[in-house]
Amino acid sequence: MPRSILARDVMTADPVTVSPDTSVDDAATLLAEHRFGALPVVDGAGLLVGMLRDDDLIVSEARLHIPTVFELFGGMFVLPGQKHRFEEELHKIGGSTVAEVMDADPPTLAPDDTVETVATVMHDQAATHLPVVVDGRCVGIVARGDLVRLLAAER
Repeated sequence: MPRSILARDVMTADPVTVSPDTSVDDAATLLAEHRFGALPVVDGAGLLVGMLRDDDLIVSEARLHIPTVFELFGGMFVLPGQKHRFEEELHKIGGSTVAEVMDADPPTLAPDDTVETVATVMHDQAATHLPVVVDGRCVGIVARGDLVRLLAAER
């Protein structure tokens, strides 16, 4: 994959978006109808305020990951990170709007970021979709599939 290719070259421009007050049901329908894995969430001014991933909706149907707790010298300890994950999942189960279930601080890209940067951020952040942002506005989105298609086209 040539490192000179930019995010703007592989992104989907002007992506479909949802607002924070969109219902979870409406967002799920939009994801399903368009076969999207994620949607940028923008406010009334068009600024990116989060990302809604299909995983954010799936958690409501999945078993919760109960934190692992162990006792040591009379004290109770929770493995690091597990309590936070449990709290996030619990919050998402009760969510009725996109704002309640979205990732409010997603990693983002600039249009001039290289595909090497895109791949690195996706890998390091375990992200499947990354919004491309200019001055706070979402101008595009890059999905893992976009990178796979780029790799396949070069073979």
